[in-house]
This record gives sequence, structure tokens and C-alpha cells, in this order.
Amino acid sequence: MTIRSDGRAVDSLRKINIIENYISSSESSILIEFGHTRVLCNTTVDLKVPIWLKGKGSGWVTAEYSLLPRSTPQRVRRERGSVSGRTQEIQRLIGRALRGVCDLSLLGERTVTIDCDVIEADGGTRTASVVGGFLSLVKALRAIKFKNGDKSIIKSWLSAISVGVVNDTPMLDLCYTEDVAASVDMNVVMNDKNEFVEVQGTGEEATYSRETLNRLLDLAETGCGQIIDIQKECLGDSLP
Repeated sequence: MTIRSDGRAVDSLRKINIIENYISSSESSILIEFGHTRVLCNTTVDLKVPIWLKGKGSGWVTAEYSLLPRSTPQRVRRERGSVSGRTQEIQRLIGRALRGVCDLSLLGERTVTIDCDVIEADGGTRTASVVGGFLSLVKALRAIKFKNGDKSIIKSWLSAISVGVVNDTPMLDLCYTEDVAASVDMNVVMNDKNEFVEVQGTGEEATYSRETLNRLLDLAETGCGQIIDIQKECLGDSLP
């Protein structure tokens, strides 16, 4: 089996570390690390909703994403006033993924915002944001007393991982050097029922076969399952 520059097999995740309560001023705070990629995920709960949801008794879950200036080898300029197309696309992905496992009708008229700030970027920042953002969301909702009977706002566990083809070899959880060299790059979001929440995949000036796509999805399914096991070890099995 092919061994990568960091010693991993092609179907192995980077070391994952989860630090709870990283920021004391937030309703919930998670620092998540995938190898050298580190993302701080803070959750804020507001007793208001966007104007299109007012009076409907339903809530909203959204996300914001940013790279800190020295999260990369070259300084990234802060995005002030407006954000880039890349940033918009990533934070929309995070928000869609989180809403995909929530019953917003049980949230009440609340807006939950998850801020995902990348401290260090070494590939897979958007998928790490989904994983850490989900953990932070769970912790924040656990602290709120809902009158939902036996119903859970969060319908399933949520995970995400990157996969890709590097030097004609499908690989799981790409670091930055692998990501920039990949001929196929894919981000996969799944729940604990082995259902896909979202799949983003593209050939980087290349095409790929159905066989390769199936191999990448198999790798992602395995990786997402392992991540959900780690999430449960951190927070326990129950969902709010």
C-alpha cells in the first residue's frame, strides 16, 4: 500500500484532536485539529431570526468562515466589508451541512451562528469546519432547555472529509501538499446513517472514471464513520 510523506497509508486519517471550551465567552467553543490544520469553532445563539422567518416559529442555523492572516505560509489579508467568492462558498457549505441534520422547526425563533476561524491551514479546512462546527452546535444546544418532548433538534451525527487522487492514487484526508497536487479533489459530508449530505467533486484539469469516483466515496464513507466515532467519544451518544 502506498505510504505518504507523513507516513500515513492512503486510507488513513490524520491525527484528530478536539479541545472543548477553548473560548470561555462563547456559548460553545471547539478547537479541532486534523494534523496541522486547526480550526476554532464558536457558537452564538440569538433570540431572533432572519426577517423571512419572523412569526413562523422556526429557527435558523448559519455559519461564517475565515482564514487568519498567518494561517498559511504567506500572509492572507483580512476580509473586511465583503468576503471573497471562495469564503462565501465555504461558509454556505458549512451552513447547508449543519442545517441538513437539524429540525429547524424545533429550534424556536432562534438563530444559531457558528464562526469557523482557521488558525492554521494544511488542507481540509472546510471539512474540519463542518466537523468542529457540528460539535460546537451540539454543545450549545445541549445547554438550552427546549420543550420538544422526546424529539431531537439534531436528527443525526454529521461528519465531513476530503478525498482526492494524487499521483493516480485515491487518498483520504488530503494535507495541503497533496491537495495542490491532486488531479481530482472532493469534499464529502455524511451523516451516521451512511447518507450523503453533500458531495463536492471536481477534476483539476483532468477527468475521472466511475470506478475512481466509487473508490473515493468508499474512502470518504470509511473516514466519516471513523470521525463520527471520535465525535461520540468526545461528547457521548445523545443528541439534543
